[in-house]
Order: sequence, then C-alpha cells, then structure tokens
Amino acid sequence: MAMTMHCDIAGTEARIFSGRIESLVCTGSLGDMGILPGHAPLLSALSPGPVRLVTHDGQEQIFYVSGGYVEVQPGGVNILADTAIRADDMDEVAAEQAKRDVEEAIANRNAEFEYSRAATQLAEAAAQIRTIQQLRKKLGQ
Repeated sequence: MAMTMHCDIAGTEARIFSGRIESLVCTGSLGDMGILPGHAPLLSALSPGPVRLVTHDGQEQIFYVSGGYVEVQPGGVNILADTAIRADDMDEVAAEQAKRDVEEAIANRNAEFEYSRAATQLAEAAAQIRTIQQLRKKLGQ
C-alpha cells in the first residue's frame, strides 16, 4: 500500500475536496511543485492553474484554483483559494470567451482601462483553459 497524507482543497464558498492522497502537483509562485507524503513543511502562494492529485486508491483528480496558498504540514496539505472548482465542472466555452473578451479589451483600451486587472483576468482565463486541456488529456479525448 502506498504512503498517503490528508489533503483539503477549499475555495471561499466551500471545501471541494477532503481525503487521503498519494501525491499532489500545483503551480506555486515560482513554478510547478510536487508534494508527496513526508514533504518538508512549506507555505507558498499559488498561481492560477490546475491542481492535480492522486487519491489513496490511485484515481487522478484535477481542480482549478484562481490563486491562493498551499500549506504543507506533517499531517497533510491544505489549499486555500479564492476560487476552487473541480475541472469536471468547468465550462470551456465560457473560459474561451472570457479570454477573447480580455484580449479584445487589451487591444482596444481606453482612458478607463486597467492593464493590471486585464492581465490578471487573462492569466486566470488561460489557466482555466489549461486545466480543461489537462482533464481532456487525462480522459484521452
């Protein structure tokens, strides 16, 4: 039997995952990081993107987080995010449309244009699309 650790993933509205996992991969502020049982304690900011985990029974699950924090302690891993969504529940058409809308706003900026806000929205839309693509790859579609 593989070693496991406890994991909680929560957004501002609800906890969307709680259980035993074998491994977790997320996108920290300095790049992707893998976490296995016995990992050293860690606290890191998360960038928008996918969180992939393998549950105690070997099933891979993919989630999208809009940023937030990952905390690794001897007892497990906690992910706290503003937005946390199961990849299965994401709408690819809406994510693609949001990306197009932001790109258009950047191209046609006016006096009220906030570049930093648009850049953040573009990064989130691209991360959602990347998460959906990883889910599709996992499912072999």
